[in-house]
Amino acid sequence: MITLRDVTDLRTPPVNGGDLFSERVSQYAYEKPLRRVHILLAGSGWGGELDLARLDAGHVERHITGVDVDTPELRAHTQARADLDSWHLGDLRTVPMPPRAYDIVCAPYLVDRIANAELVLDRFVAALKPGGLMIVQFRDRDTAFGFVDRLIPPALRRLLQAGPAAAAPPAVYEPVASYKGMQWYCVMRGLVISGEHTSQDTVHAYGRWAGLVQGLGRMVAGLSRGRLPADHGEVTFVIRKPENRLARVI
Repeated sequence: MITLRDVTDLRTPPVNGGDLFSERVSQYAYEKPLRRVHILLAGSGWGGELDLARLDAGHVERHITGVDVDTPELRAHTQARADLDSWHLGDLRTVPMPPRAYDIVCAPYLVDRIANAELVLDRFVAALKPGGLMIVQFRDRDTAFGFVDRLIPPALRRLLQAGPAAAAPPAVYEPVASYKGMQWYCVMRGLVISGEHTSQDTVHAYGRWAGLVQGLGRMVAGLSRGRLPADHGEVTFVIRKPENRLARVI
């Protein structure tokens, strides 16, 4: 019988998103020397720029392409980014993503805020080269924080949150935007989970209101008798596409 643990080949300690990105890109470049690393940044329309200092120090040659939904706000932010070499905006179900074109797909806080999330993930996987990596980070809908976050009206959330999080589009929270949902997605697509990390970064984005949000989360966790945990607000998966195109979990 196949279990969720069967598709996880490595569990690494939690690190922040920037370090994880640089670490995985550097490792990938080391394993494939003398080759430019092509990176797709999915969700380029908001958030801070990628920390490329470690890649520059390691002389990692790369090409970074941004992709996101086409709205005036997201377009302006994408155009202003200095970390992108090229970008495409549009419907993520149809925006250009050449098959087997990218070594790494990085999708920070995208899966939880889009509709048709599994279809979009399928497009990311198709755009990955065999052996490539997909790094997805999202707010977990099946946590106490996810429950509280869904109850807060978008206008009030923008007033309460600080920094780049205030500009984030409201979350959609489809089933795949959860710890178990993403694990089962990988099982059904024959993908290998090579890292899982949880954190409370999105709770901390509420700034001086973070304590209140955490308190509400603990109350929800208690009322749900642990069904909605309060130990994390978001999760990051590092997912590897098998080298063998026939490798698939049935």
